[in-house]
Amino acid sequence: MLGKVEEAFKELLTCLQTAKMYGIVHPMFGKSLDKAYAAFEDILAQRQEMVIGIVGDELAFEKEIFFDLGKLLRSAILYLKERNIERLAFSRGLSKAELGKFVGVLVGPKEDFKADPQMLLAHIGVKNISIGKLKVDERKDGDFFTSSQIELYNSSVDRVSQVLSSVLNFEKIDPLGLKFSLNSIIDNLGAQRQELLKLITVKRYDVEIYVHMLNVSIFAMYFSSRLGFEKNDILDIGVAALFHDIGKLYISRKTLHKSGQLSEQEFNRIKSHTVLGAEFMFEYVDSLGILPVVVSFEHHLKYDSSGYPRMPLLKKQHIVSSIVAICDVYDALSQRRGYKLDYSPDVVYNIMNKDKGSSFDPELLDKFFRIIGFWPIGSVVALNDGSIALVRDENESDIRRPKIEIVSPVDRKRLVDLAQDYSLSIERYLNPWKEGKEYLALGQ
Repeated sequence: MLGKVEEAFKELLTCLQTAKMYGIVHPMFGKSLDKAYAAFEDILAQRQEMVIGIVGDELAFEKEIFFDLGKLLRSAILYLKERNIERLAFSRGLSKAELGKFVGVLVGPKEDFKADPQMLLAHIGVKNISIGKLKVDERKDGDFFTSSQIELYNSSVDRVSQVLSSVLNFEKIDPLGLKFSLNSIIDNLGAQRQELLKLITVKRYDVEIYVHMLNVSIFAMYFSSRLGFEKNDILDIGVAALFHDIGKLYISRKTLHKSGQLSEQEFNRIKSHTVLGAEFMFEYVDSLGILPVVVSFEHHLKYDSSGYPRMPLLKKQHIVSSIVAICDVYDALSQRRGYKLDYSPDVVYNIMNKDKGSSFDPELLDKFFRIIGFWPIGSVVALNDGSIALVRDENESDIRRPKIEIVSPVDRKRLVDLAQDYSLSIERYLNPWKEGKEYLALGQ
């Protein structure tokens, strides 16, 4: 079906281009309309309605996003968006005459679409095509993509909490809206990686599990993108990572945040979250796929299979489970929480490297720290000359010598690549909620 939907939309946009070039009375338009209508007729013979959504610069049908098609038809997508069209629905009973009238309306001036575009179709008697703005759940139009990184992060947290609550209540979820939310993060990781990674580095005061799950999803998407995964796969990894701890939300907060040693019963209850999570996600296989089930079940299995749940016959973790396991532990160690001390990045690095080859795939762990860095973006650090700096970017060739910006003293403010300037070195990390707090604003 996906192939047919993709083909039908391409034929429709080809028909639109033909109408723009030759007009709607030219024989070339007639031939193009015949092909487009045949494609739609084939689909609507099997289903009551076909709905295409346009969000950002991407096309989507149900739970699938056509990234490649979006790139190919970018100008046509922009053309539709300029006419306030983000949602196109075609219903069974559609006639070729209606489709032709619809294309005829589309080639008109965009000023005609300033009012409700559906009224244009109703005026010419088109009943089986619906167009307008795209709405997902109760969000306002355009809320998928925000200009501010903080707004993007906070709106993503809100979206995550809504979706996770729906899963826990066994309610229907909107997989397409969820994927669009994560896709906006992927796009920002490409265009504004430093700002977004800095945000999740310093936004450690929020102890909600929702935030942890979103952070793990962001880290997993960025990590997998740098590993060379395709965009569709990165999105699936992000969804799976997002739900990796869904079982924990069924465990009492008192047990999860207990400051003292857990009893055997309490520890066994926490360990059960992997099985609980897999059971929850199995109910959503049709909309989200099998990967969230696998990752929920395996993310504590460990690289050498010595973790939980015990699976004697399972020889190896799925690679996505291995990716999520690294991101999960990294974020958990880095988070500021009431029931543990704040760990500096060098301590986090040392803790995780002690488990290289047992808990973590050694090759993946090395790559993770080359990409994320020994001192992550946004870290406040003290240098050997007494100055204070913020980490701006990583150096994969030497993870302990990143690119920094000296912010104090102010008269020495400048950018320095420590891999090029060996007269300077990082002596220690400054906690951004304590002694490093005053320096964060200096780098804005």
